[in-house]
Amino acid sequence: MKIIDCHAHVSAPAELWAYKASLLSHRGAHGRGGLKFSDDEIRNAVEKKRFEGGDKSHMAFLDEVGTDVQCVSPRPFQMMHSEKPSKLVQWFTEEVNDVIYRQTQLYPDRFVGVCGLPQSPGEPLDMAIRELDRCVKLGFKGCLLNPDPYENRGNGKAPPMGDRYWYPLYERLCEHDIPAHVHATCSHCADREPYTLHFINEETTATVGLLNSDVFKDFPTLKVIISHGGGAIPYQLGRFEAASARKPGGKLFSESMRHLYYDTVLYTESALRMLVETVGADRCLFGAECPGVGSARNPTTGRTYDDIMPILRDATWLSAADKQAILQDNAMKLFKLSA
Repeated sequence: MKIIDCHAHVSAPAELWAYKASLLSHRGAHGRGGLKFSDDEIRNAVEKKRFEGGDKSHMAFLDEVGTDVQCVSPRPFQMMHSEKPSKLVQWFTEEVNDVIYRQTQLYPDRFVGVCGLPQSPGEPLDMAIRELDRCVKLGFKGCLLNPDPYENRGNGKAPPMGDRYWYPLYERLCEHDIPAHVHATCSHCADREPYTLHFINEETTATVGLLNSDVFKDFPTLKVIISHGGGAIPYQLGRFEAASARKPGGKLFSESMRHLYYDTVLYTESALRMLVETVGADRCLFGAECPGVGSARNPTTGRTYDDIMPILRDATWLSAADKQAILQDNAMKLFKLSA
């Protein structure tokens, strides 16, 4: 059985982040510019020891936790969707996707590409759809979708994900038959709502917006993965279940939740168990986001918090078939991966 991590983010050469800083400083006045990396520089970004105080590389973490394949996407908090002019978002997103593409070519057995979309608040999704089309031609297997391109600036709100604003993108996703992985980006209200909390809040809002709408009636083949176990929804299910039960002849919220898929980036056994019991093993994809937020050592276990594969592998509350589905089969089906 292959262990497939559906939720991981790129480790890129430092020049990529310097390029972003340059774009933000001149706001496009100096033109797009560009980046040229050697293959060795891209390998170095993956294999150089830079985590845990310089003791671990990205690749070493994968080997330590037993991940065979990662679906690699942009680092969300770096994606600067709310910056203006929107061409900055386009240029930077394309450069990030190009780095991911090259990593998939250098490590075809370890990395699968999941592209970022250049979303700009208050603008149509044309730019995002063009980049999605480009990346699909390059072989990317999915995309990240940000429900809040305003990035919590307080200067506007994106429409709920059931709104027809999103329909052109949903239509194209169905045409390509690839999943969208819902994941917010930066939070510009960091004192009150740091980006980790913002992610969870936006995933919760996105789930409600999708399931209280006609999206899956209008796009029955649409594939959507919600990051971090569906945000707060499994924990707060009773509130939404009660509201749905008040509607005569309506579908219970828990039934509607099975229109979506959920990753396992949760880091505790109790949370993982609640997710699986709420939505079913056939709607869960193994995700660890390793290395990332959870790559600190748990003083109780000695393992990193994102080393969750043993929790699922050894769980007595999962059947062998359920473990196979979560750790491998569901990701292979959604991302159309070969054995």
